[in-house]
Amino acid sequence: MNPIFSTCTPLSLGRFRPTRLHPFQVLFVLLLSVLSLRGAPPSQPPPPAAIPLTATPATANLPTSPAYRLSANDIVHIRVYQEEDLETSARIGKNGVIPFPLLGSVQIGGRTVPEASAAIEAALRAYIIRPQIALRIVEYTKRKFTVLGQVNRPGTYDFPDDSALSLLEGIGMAGGYTRIANPSRITVKRIEPQGEQVFRLDGKKMAREKNALRFELRPGDTLEIDESLF
Repeated sequence: MNPIFSTCTPLSLGRFRPTRLHPFQVLFVLLLSVLSLRGAPPSQPPPPAAIPLTATPATANLPTSPAYRLSANDIVHIRVYQEEDLETSARIGKNGVIPFPLLGSVQIGGRTVPEASAAIEAALRAYIIRPQIALRIVEYTKRKFTVLGQVNRPGTYDFPDDSALSLLEGIGMAGGYTRIANPSRITVKRIEPQGEQVFRLDGKKMAREKNALRFELRPGDTLEIDESLF
C-alpha cells in the first residue's frame, strides 16, 4: 500500500467532517433572527406619482382656428395695455359692429382676431400713442349657412364644430340637388365688412375635376342653386 494514501486519507476525512449544533444553539440563532427583524424599520411604500392637473377649456369644441372670422353674436373681450378704462366686453352686432370707448363703435365682424385687433389699434392711434390690444373671443355664436333653390332639403344648417365646410359639402347637407337643378349655376351671397359679395360658381365643374379650386363656406353665407332650363 502506498504510504502517502494511508497517511493522508484519515486526516482529510477528519478535517471536513460537518459540525453539529446543539439544540440550544439553534434556538439562540432563531431568536436573534426574530429580534433583528423586529428592530428593522418597516418598509415604506413609494410615494404615489404626482398626477398632472389638466383643465378642459370651456371652448374645447368651438372654432378655434386662427383663420376663424368673427361673426355676429360672438362675444369678445378687449383690453388695452395700461388703459384699464378701455377694457370692455361686447357682443358683435348683425352689422359686424361693437361699441367701444373713445371710438363709439368699431367694425370687427368678418375679420380674424389679428385683423380685428389691428383695426382697433389703428383707430386708437388718434388718441393713444402705440396702443397694444389683447382681443379674445369669450363666446362663439352658432355658425350657420342657408341653402335655397333646387336642393332636396332647403333651409338653414349649422357648421360642424371647429371644421371648415366646402360648397359641395354644404349642398350635400341640404340633401343634394333636385332632378331639375343646374349645378353649373350656383350663387353664394356673403356679407363682408365692406358690403355684400356675390360669387357665381360652377358646382358641376368642382365635382368633376379633382384639381378644381375648393370654395370654402363662411358663417352667414346664402347659397342658391338655379333651376335647369331643360
